Amino acid sequence: MSQITATPTAGSVAVPVVPLLKLGTWVVFFGLLAMLAIFFVSSDQGAVSLFAGNGVHEWVHDARHLLGYPCH
Repeated sequence: MSQITATPTAGSVAVPVVPLLKLGTWVVFFGLLAMLAIFFVSSDQGAVSLFAGNGVHEWVHDARHLLGYPCH
């Protein structure tokens, strides 16, 4: 067997913080947008609903079936 060892190199790596913050902002924005879309598609106007009636259910009825959500 050989005796191979890793030697650490001197120096540091600069990590730019500003681009990571901008990326995080977009990730949060699109994450919230996706959660809102999923809520409306999966909404059955039952116990957990933002709006009264069955309007949202009828608007996204075909999308529910396309994505496999049980409906009726």
